[in-house]
Amino acid sequence: MSAYREPRRRSPPLPVPRGPLSSEVVTALRTGPDHPIADLDTTAADPFGDDLQLALYVLYELHYQGFADVDEECEWDPALLGLRRSLERPFLEALRAGARTEGDVDTVLAGLLVEPVGDDGNSVSHFLRKDGELWQLREYAALRSLYHLKEADPHAWVIPRLYGRAKAAMVAVEFDEFGGGREADVHARLYADLMTDLSLETAYGHYLDVAPADVLATVNLMSLFGLHRSLRGALVGHFAAVEVTSSPGSRRLAAALKRVGAGEAAQRFYDEHVEADAVHEQVVRRDVIGGLLADEPHLASDVAFGIEATGLVEDRLAARLLAAWRSDSTALRAPLD
Repeated sequence: MSAYREPRRRSPPLPVPRGPLSSEVVTALRTGPDHPIADLDTTAADPFGDDLQLALYVLYELHYQGFADVDEECEWDPALLGLRRSLERPFLEALRAGARTEGDVDTVLAGLLVEPVGDDGNSVSHFLRKDGELWQLREYAALRSLYHLKEADPHAWVIPRLYGRAKAAMVAVEFDEFGGGREADVHARLYADLMTDLSLETAYGHYLDVAPADVLATVNLMSLFGLHRSLRGALVGHFAAVEVTSSPGSRRLAAALKRVGAGEAAQRFYDEHVEADAVHEQVVRRDVIGGLLADEPHLASDVAFGIEATGLVEDRLAARLLAAWRSDSTALRAPLD
């Protein structure tokens, strides 16, 4: 029997609030269902800021692993769902404003398929491959763990909202993400092994308190799209953006880990994605997107929006990471132990 222990076998503790919105959410969850929610002006908050993004992240996590000592009935508490909706509106509006595109799906996808010649100065994977130090790779791994320890879970929300060719193809790709039926190959487990090689804590959500808002936004984007049927096209667009860009980026990250002497498990996670995602890219473009738009052509603009919104939040994160690392500073809200 495998000695592996799932990093999510225990729910994480609630995080430290970062402002009035996240404080209200954390207080409500500590109190339990039916806690009266204060009348907060969510429109005044920075939609990409720490307070709103943490509040959204915590509310979304009720649909995943939850939090220690929080009543599970809070997941469907009407007051909390209403607060979540009021937080989602400014975030979604900011995404639409920043991700405007006049191109169709094929044009937007074509832009992702063009690899820059060398480092354009804005690529995290290029920076880490060429100049990254071990401490920077550890920071990157810690931040990305907020998604990779539940890798592919947010995308699974779209499966019951698809049918026919799109559903069959989406399930095929997700099957690979979840290890093809083999526990040892589940991508979340491979990432936990990577973290172990880098002497990082593998507990689910462990690095939430040190993760800046730009990291939370990349994870919240998936949950926002996944939990709303009306945004199913945007989630497919996000999934396509991830799969199309994953293989070359993973190749550079695997090289970076090898260069700094990280263990084999650390390199295996990205080596696996180099090969798997090169295949997934073709399936997603041809069958997931192709099948979806053959059945529901009116979702084309949503798919394009999902691709562009993914680029927007990833570019914001890259700018923060590179600005910090190039000044020899931590990109986290507090340094790693």
